[in-house]
Amino acid sequence: MTIRSRRETVTFKHPFRIRGIERLLPAGAYEVITDEEMIEGLSFAAFRRVATMIVVPVAASHGLATEMISIGSVDLSDAQRIDASIRDD
Repeated sequence: MTIRSRRETVTFKHPFRIRGIERLLPAGAYEVITDEEMIEGLSFAAFRRVATMIVVPVAASHGLATEMISIGSVDLSDAQRIDASIRDD
């Protein structure tokens, strides 16, 4: 089984929530990691998503730390759609 990881930066203009994370996350740029596994037995290379994680800030007593949290790709898309629909007046 071949697994690959893709990394991308996703930017939110407004504070946001993602299902599975109980706190409100601040606006900003977030690293999103997607793991995909190769679908065996095909005559061409094809991959399916098996995990999506987001790196979020965690307030620590000595500076700022981060944690990687597993999220649903649909939940991430929903949060991005909601963020884009908020009007800046």
